[in-house]
Amino acid sequence: MLRTVSRFLGLPFFSRALGLLMMAAGFVQLCYDGARSIANNGLRVTSLAELIQSLPQERITALGTSIRQVAPWADTVLLTPLGLVPAALFGLGLGAVLVWLGQPPREPIGFLTRP
Repeated sequence: MLRTVSRFLGLPFFSRALGLLMMAAGFVQLCYDGARSIANNGLRVTSLAELIQSLPQERITALGTSIRQVAPWADTVLLTPLGLVPAALFGLGLGAVLVWLGQPPREPIGFLTRP
């Protein structure tokens, strides 16, 4: 279903390109966490909430208030659990989904190509 919507909008190339960029960002974050873990002599994982808090605070507060006004349940149901996800895992997973959405359709098996 999502793949047909992506193909209908003409976004397979952009989906694949953004997916590859997200996967590269997830890999860079994984390398960064690994280097930090080696330096601290213990496991250090950057969560998505920590990564978002590095953005400018006025944008974060504006986004938070707008989300709470539109859907007050989203803060506890979606945003809090999503903030606990490791940033590298989120980037790799979102990138993999975007690359999957941008794949060309498979050719059917069992159809004759010649009459």
